[in-house]
Amino acid sequence: MPQKNVAFCNFVSRIELDDTPIDNAYECIFDQYERVIVQALATSFGLDFLVNDRYGGDVDTIHNVREIGKAPQMTYKNSQNATDYENRGDYNSTEYHSDENYRTINAKASAKKKAGDLTDSYTGEKVAKNAKIDLDHAVSAKEIHDDPGRVLAGVDGKVLANCEENLNPTDRSINRSMGQADMDEYLKKRKEQQPERQKRIKELNLKEKLSDKERKELEKLEKLEKINPDLMKKRNDAARKAYNTKLNRVYYTSPKFWKDTSVAAAKLGLSMGLRQALGLVFTEIWFSVRDAIFKCNKGAKNLFEEIAKAVKKGINNAKKKFQDVWRKFIEGAVAGVLSSLVTTLANIFFTTAKNIIKIIRESFASLTRAFNILFVNPDGYPLGDRFIEAAKVVSTGASVVAGTMVAELLRKTPVGTIPIVGEILPTFCNVLVTGIMSCSFLHLLDRNELLKKAIKWLNNLPDIDNFAASLRKQGELLTRYLSELMKIDFDLLKRQEESFSFAAKKLSACKNAKETTICLHSIYKELNLSLPWAGYAGFDSFMNDKNSRLVFA
Repeated sequence: MPQKNVAFCNFVSRIELDDTPIDNAYECIFDQYERVIVQALATSFGLDFLVNDRYGGDVDTIHNVREIGKAPQMTYKNSQNATDYENRGDYNSTEYHSDENYRTINAKASAKKKAGDLTDSYTGEKVAKNAKIDLDHAVSAKEIHDDPGRVLAGVDGKVLANCEENLNPTDRSINRSMGQADMDEYLKKRKEQQPERQKRIKELNLKEKLSDKERKELEKLEKLEKINPDLMKKRNDAARKAYNTKLNRVYYTSPKFWKDTSVAAAKLGLSMGLRQALGLVFTEIWFSVRDAIFKCNKGAKNLFEEIAKAVKKGINNAKKKFQDVWRKFIEGAVAGVLSSLVTTLANIFFTTAKNIIKIIRESFASLTRAFNILFVNPDGYPLGDRFIEAAKVVSTGASVVAGTMVAELLRKTPVGTIPIVGEILPTFCNVLVTGIMSCSFLHLLDRNELLKKAIKWLNNLPDIDNFAASLRKQGELLTRYLSELMKIDFDLLKRQEESFSFAAKKLSACKNAKETTICLHSIYKELNLSLPWAGYAGFDSFMNDKNSRLVFA
């Protein structure tokens, strides 16, 4: 029988739809893990230039604009907001103190004083009917006018400065001793001057007769001594809280803020989506080029030609995986939008550094992909495999985060200040830590026996996805077997089947051993088959030879 048909018969006898791997299992796992790591490194480092992380995020917040000038890295994200602040105008005390609201509240305070119902906001004592009082701006009018947060919110400074929460009636001496000083600064200075003030009060009280100047000085010092620091601080804190609440409510519900937030989220979503999609494309190119380099054993010219062909092959492979590329883009876009929104939210309360923003981005990129694997399951993994694939993604993302943190720590050390080295070394350590941790995590996921048992148990649970995955796997195996079948020459097989059928009919017509022997010799001759005792004169001589063996071709 021809060799090809012997192989076919052997193949058919082995057909069994099981999941026994055809390739080396370790190599398959290594290739799979290598793909995960290469793609992570390509997107997180090679393509991270597509995403521009900015200190404090991409949206101006009240908290951040107040840091401009204090933090060297802090700048306006929207140039129009910077222009608005530059054009706010100079502070005019007369405008603030002649405002209608200021005059109205001042008139109410004067009426209460004449009625004997007015309480000094900073001493807690009743104000005498003949006392001279002022309305103190708890948050000074100048501070409000020059507050970048107030300008960002677009609220009139006179309205905020001259509201009841911000105006506190107090003795004129107390108010004018404060000037434009910050409350904490003023109270600190007052405490430092207290011993000297008390000493001066005592000296003046010991005098039998005081000049007008000394009497006025004593009255002023005694009024300053009556200040209740806790009450003053409480009033100031309440005024600042009310002030900031108004700004936050106006700005964070304004179309301007939501427009900037939406634009920033859309930009980052597009950049992250493009980064993730290109990461898959470059991964395909890398593996094609790698294989070409390993297989090429010719000269440099041929090597470059093979690399060029491999690049085209990688691009074509990526085109064939258009759905995967599109899915990567969507995953990246969703991660970008979410990370942008979270970063903006965080910057309302505190300033995020660049490394924090990158950590947020990478975390959302990993979590979005893991969520997609667990709940959408586009690749049809059974339940246990879904968990392990999601774990691979999360562990790789965690490795990138750890590498970023190590690089940031190195930049803060003296090494980070060395020219050139200070830039190269943190980046190298970043990639090194990411690669080592990724490989370690993936090796652990692959070799842990308890984890393997858990995955197998989850895969065996009755679940529609498990059933679908099982069908899909059987379909893949059947496709592989059919591809082997397609290698068979079916025309030759048909002719041989007809010959064997004719031979079987001839044998069935034989009536005795002699006829059967003659028939078999005839069939062997017609099919051009060698006799099992070829080389001998006959069967008897073959049987008489103790060293003879039957050979079936």
